[in-house]
Amino acid sequence: MRLLVALILAYLIGSLPIGLWVGRIFRGIDVRDFGSGNIGATNVFRTLGPKLGIFTLALDLFKGALPVIFLPALLGLKPSVSVDLLVGAAAISGHVFSCFLKFRGGKGVATALGVFLAISTTSTLLTILVALVIIARWGTISIASVAGAVVLPIFMFLLGEPTLMLSVTCLVALVVIWRHRANMQRFLVGAEPRIWDRFSMEGESERIPTVGTGMKHS
Repeated sequence: MRLLVALILAYLIGSLPIGLWVGRIFRGIDVRDFGSGNIGATNVFRTLGPKLGIFTLALDLFKGALPVIFLPALLGLKPSVSVDLLVGAAAISGHVFSCFLKFRGGKGVATALGVFLAISTTSTLLTILVALVIIARWGTISIASVAGAVVLPIFMFLLGEPTLMLSVTCLVALVVIWRHRANMQRFLVGAEPRIWDRFSMEGESERIPTVGTGMKHS
């Protein structure tokens, strides 16, 4: 019963639509009407700028890390890899299939990053390093996310993480890659937005939408 409570709470925490709230609170808009139409940190970054994008990224990351770190202890569950993975998977599922958004949501990258930072810190830090190199070279957060999904299980394998953890990580990686399939198609034809495109126009204020400006595009 305590494990079930932990899973429900982790799912609810993961379901919190941070990107949506950030857009409404700070700009009075629905970020789903802009850019990619996603509530994740990448679309917030492109739509509302780096400060709010990074803020959203941090909170989405915490949605994954905090349930794994605190819920099992608070509910008196015996520490184990399986419990951490189940709680983490529930948080990621909440972000991807949010009950507050009719079971739609983000792509799960930031929340998964928080989960794996809590569960396998070294592997995740190495993955972040790879992602940063890709962002610096190509400027595409989506492709960095896909690359991270590929290399994280490899790092876990090389560092000797448990088979169960490796298996769950591979499943999460497949979900992340699948949800980025449109981004990969755009990248292959040179149409995937880059982070520095956010500043291609002079004056950042010209790029920040407010109520009644801009609409979603593919």
